[in-house]
Amino acid sequence: MTQGFLSKNPSVLWFLAALGLFTLCVTVLSETAGVGLLSTSFIKTLGKTLCLCLIAVAMDVVWGYCGILSLGHFAFFGIGGYAIGMWLMYARTEIIVIRSLNSAAIPPTPEEITDAVGQQIFGVVGATDFPWLWAFSDSLFLQLLMVVLVPGLLALAFGWLAFRSRVTGVYLSILTQAMTLALSLYLFQNDSGLRGNNGLSGLQNIPGFEKTPQAVISLWFFWASALALGLGYVLFAWVVSGKMGSVIRGIRDNESRVRFLGYHVETYKLFVFTLTAIVSGIAGALYYPQAGIINPAEVAPIASIYLAVWVAIGGRGRLYGAILGAAVVSLLSSWFTGGGAPNIPLGFYTIQWTDWWLVLLGFSFVAVTLFFPKGIGGLFDLVVRKGDQK
Repeated sequence: MTQGFLSKNPSVLWFLAALGLFTLCVTVLSETAGVGLLSTSFIKTLGKTLCLCLIAVAMDVVWGYCGILSLGHFAFFGIGGYAIGMWLMYARTEIIVIRSLNSAAIPPTPEEITDAVGQQIFGVVGATDFPWLWAFSDSLFLQLLMVVLVPGLLALAFGWLAFRSRVTGVYLSILTQAMTLALSLYLFQNDSGLRGNNGLSGLQNIPGFEKTPQAVISLWFFWASALALGLGYVLFAWVVSGKMGSVIRGIRDNESRVRFLGYHVETYKLFVFTLTAIVSGIAGALYYPQAGIINPAEVAPIASIYLAVWVAIGGRGRLYGAILGAAVVSLLSSWFTGGGAPNIPLGFYTIQWTDWWLVLLGFSFVAVTLFFPKGIGGLFDLVVRKGDQK
């Protein structure tokens, strides 16, 4: 069955080969390998870009293949980041507190350690006690389980309510955006249990690896991000191929006809929506330890809109197109907003790309929609078609 899947989807092998070669080149050129042509900060940027590529592929499956324009998938991405960030912050703070209290004449009790950890984490919002959300924050295994369960269960509940009511089109998009907005507004509150606007910080400091250089840790996360992207690509390529893929594309093109043929449309849509939400949560859990911080702004509806723009620019309905769109926009964003792009003096006004990058992104989206509706991925199709004609 594996050989049949790969023979029908040669692009999977090509993508895995390209991803493996890219990972090898980055590893060799990193500071950890001794060459040092790629800085630690740039390795982190590449690792974060791979995570964004993974959620872009998930978005492409739910929108480009199934026809569900979800404007809330970045919420699942953020939930995954918060889930792993809670353990990272708790475990790191506990180590610091224990080292501090061990110098006291009387050894601290477990209750004193817990109280001190709570004061360190929640003192910034005027609280000291651990909220119920942090019940499993001392367990890495349980928090990793939350990375998968919380986005999955939220998507399952939301999708079941929406799909069984047969909400479709722009109304479904508005509902997903409303869900994201509600979550974002809740997280902004200081009594949400997640430190409000302050968010969770210091996530790049991995507990137990305090003496390990950031150059090494950043490369580890880069490898993990590359592995997750490779596995995610194979998973989604399998989902959109064969009979299941035909049904999913049929739902996108003519939902009523697929339902008339006897398929339970709601089940397929719920499966795709929930699976992509889980993968988005995993991508977020890998992204934010590389970013070092997560706050409610990361879950705001605008982030999910950007995600849709990436997929549209790359070419929806093509897994590799979503990756191209996310990678190109992410890296260009880092270049323009990070001061890499030179300002353009016009005499009467100076264009500063840190201010104009989003305008350029908006124009790019409009241009792609009008002149290249198939996105960057469509250019590959055009090249292949011309090659076949010759």
